[in-house]
Amino acid sequence: MSTAIEFENISKQYRLGLVSTGTLSHDLNRFWQTKILHREDPYLKVGETNDRAHKGSSEYVWALKDINFKVEQGDVVGIIGRNGAGKSTLLKLLSRVTAPTTGTIRAKGRIASLLEVGTGFHPEMTGRENIYMNGAIMGMTRAEITRKLDEIVDFSGCERYLDTPVKRYSSGMTVRLGFAIAAHLEPEILVVDEVLAVGDAEFQKKAIGKMQDVSRGEGRTVLFVSHNMAAVKNLCKRGILLNQGRITYSGTANDVVDYYLESNFEKHISHALINNENRTQQFKGVKQDIEMKEISLLNKDPSSLATNEPIELVILMKQNTTRLKECQYSVVITNSSDVKVLNIISKLTEIPQDKELFKVKLKITEHGLPKGKYRISIAVGLKNFTEANINYDVAMYLLSFEVKYVDIESKMEYSAWDKTWGLILHNQECIESSIVK
Repeated sequence: MSTAIEFENISKQYRLGLVSTGTLSHDLNRFWQTKILHREDPYLKVGETNDRAHKGSSEYVWALKDINFKVEQGDVVGIIGRNGAGKSTLLKLLSRVTAPTTGTIRAKGRIASLLEVGTGFHPEMTGRENIYMNGAIMGMTRAEITRKLDEIVDFSGCERYLDTPVKRYSSGMTVRLGFAIAAHLEPEILVVDEVLAVGDAEFQKKAIGKMQDVSRGEGRTVLFVSHNMAAVKNLCKRGILLNQGRITYSGTANDVVDYYLESNFEKHISHALINNENRTQQFKGVKQDIEMKEISLLNKDPSSLATNEPIELVILMKQNTTRLKECQYSVVITNSSDVKVLNIISKLTEIPQDKELFKVKLKITEHGLPKGKYRISIAVGLKNFTEANINYDVAMYLLSFEVKYVDIESKMEYSAWDKTWGLILHNQECIESSIVK
């Protein structure tokens, strides 16, 4: 089988702050050296790796450093890693959105990229016009696009809005149409960067099925970046783990995901500040009516819990308005494979009207978790079982703990297993919520 993609000694450096060198003479010298003489940029410095957790001393950072790997034709490769690891930069280099600082990229065939919601869409043009424009950019003739049009529209589910300007589409509609175009215009290489997180569960299932068809049935190559580890395991054959711009592990998708998740569980976290780093995208930088500030696990030893041992949490809350009288707290627990195994929602809990800051204690009286390592995410909002949820704040992977002792007499009752959400529990009798006086 032939090689479809090859990265050879690829590095990408960015300068923080100013884009230029600071002087016109230096800019002209850089242009002469790099564009005319094809030499290395004379103003590059060694710089530092892109570690967002610490403040560096250099104004240059390596978003990617010494990347070497090959992808065979027909392979589906998952690229994973924490935020800022260099995943999106890698795909942008492959898609020629930007050029590498050093190294060579070789790719055989037409590349279709879906890097961000609405990439390549003109907001004033209709969905139909954008389909033809994107197809033309990819080198398709009008006749070829017309032949695929019905299939694209049917997959996207946007038929009713096909002649409406894209600027009036929701983010979900935009990503559905964008993915439908990229997947159906017969690219040899399909590049997908975390866009499926915007779509609903039904669309995610369709999109993953389509990518499987593209790779297995049609022999095309797929590069897939996602934070959904279950999707990576389900879809991909091989995996690559990036950390601070370097490849730290590669192998089968299952091995790479397991290695990544295990490495994140090296410490048992019993206290966490809640900020934009762990909030979901919807709540980053947005002032909510009520928000979480800190969370603590009260169990004495988070590295050695038992199945029959209650899980006790305390959350420091801040209310930015007095119009809310009560809310509910949802505790979501995921296992080491990043599958949700518990989702317990509290009863309505009062919000003190005389305090800006207050503490809420949550006690999961019976969780029934088997041996393993787990992480806790929290959502604050209102749960209406006949309508959609109303969320005020959602933060992911705040605390971690391990269950080492199993009580076989546990009487927990679970609902049926769900492939998307895992093992869900909606029993409000198993969680207690109260205001800490």
